[in-house]
Amino acid sequence: MKAGRAAVMKNPDKNAVTIRTIAKMANVSHTTVSRALNGSELVKPATRKKIAEIAQQIGYVPNLNAKSLVTNRSYMIGIFFTNLDTGTSASFLTDVIEQAQSILPKSYSLSINGVDNAMDGQAISMTNFDGIIVISQSESDDGFIEYVHNTGLPLVVLNRVIDRHDINNYAVGDELGGKIATEYAIRLGHRKFGLIQGLPSFESSKQRTAGFMSAVKEHRITVKPTLIKQGDYRPKSGNVMMRQILSSGDIPTCVICENDDMAVGAINACIELGYQVPRDISFIGFDDMGYSKYLTPPLTTVRKPTSTIIGMGVSRLVQMMEDGQPSDIEQKVIDPEIIVRSSVRNMNKTDLME
Repeated sequence: MKAGRAAVMKNPDKNAVTIRTIAKMANVSHTTVSRALNGSELVKPATRKKIAEIAQQIGYVPNLNAKSLVTNRSYMIGIFFTNLDTGTSASFLTDVIEQAQSILPKSYSLSINGVDNAMDGQAISMTNFDGIIVISQSESDDGFIEYVHNTGLPLVVLNRVIDRHDINNYAVGDELGGKIATEYAIRLGHRKFGLIQGLPSFESSKQRTAGFMSAVKEHRITVKPTLIKQGDYRPKSGNVMMRQILSSGDIPTCVICENDDMAVGAINACIELGYQVPRDISFIGFDDMGYSKYLTPPLTTVRKPTSTIIGMGVSRLVQMMEDGQPSDIEQKVIDPEIIVRSSVRNMNKTDLME
């Protein structure tokens, strides 16, 4: 009998464990425990650590349903992507979700949605969320952004520069990215370019194309229209468009792909048709997805500062949800950078011409 009781004491029923249980074990008030578990800076770091360790040891699980009833909050954040079903690449989607989850306080959960679904009248109630993040690719999102803004919910718009000054907005310098990618290839001696574009309705594609065109114009390079192809940001379109370029009989020395997914498809097309990369054709991608360094050859690409804008956006959203709407509005554009790997041949070195 004594052994049985001892076992019960060592493994208490998790459902019976409360904040007051932890408070008694830590010899602090239940208010201090509540603050510590929510990461409050009002509690000393050493005390927070002690309370967290006790909570883990006894298997404490916070009751978010009860917590939401008391605070009138859902602890749910809605992330809305442009064209989730057809326009947003799976790799970009995964990258954003993983980074958002790593930054958010553990008490919050994410709900992933498409802007198009919300605007088509599907049952997505804004009352389900404490805050909204819009990963915007297109001006077609503006109606949804205006709708959410009018609800008064904490809102941040990421990825695209929006044409208004009353919403927190963190975006990427896509035009600069397209330009620095092209200028890097030009410095390595490339003068005959192909371009595989992203979705025409996406602002990122428009800006990256503008950067490409700006670079070739400044260097007085003519790009044949037959070497500019319209993709959709997905690997298959990169493969199909590259096959069209190769079948034209007018082979470029370097192809700029407006994201890494299309670059993967394009490189595979070359390999399937007997071309070597980068000896025969060089490639530059965009986004610096996690897999790009592991391709053969590793892909030279433009690193999109996704982690930076996600970090800024999530931090701002949490601030608004916890402390209320700030009087100032933040709007920032973060510059990308070229990540040099092995997929671009240096045409200036004659010993590589063989």
